[in-house]
Amino acid sequence: MFEAIPRYVLILIFIVVNIVGFIVFGFDKLQSKRRGWRVPETRLLALAFLGPFGAWAGMLLFRHKTRRTKFLIVPVLILIQIVVIIYFHMK
Repeated sequence: MFEAIPRYVLILIFIVVNIVGFIVFGFDKLQSKRRGWRVPETRLLALAFLGPFGAWAGMLLFRHKTRRTKFLIVPVLILIQIVVIIYFHMK
């Protein structure tokens, strides 16, 4: 499936998605303090699914969504993503 896409492109996409997730979690925390427009939780969860490292870093650094039960799955997503990366790297 990913054979046609160069490895460096996949790595770049992975890095960008994690950076975006980190920034969005920080933005949502800022907006919660300002009582401004918030990012819907479904979007935050989608970003956590696609880029769990950035989401987890944002959750910890900004102390945001750390008590929400839905977001306790983020470390599990990190583990799954690590396993997938190792699997594709070994092929």
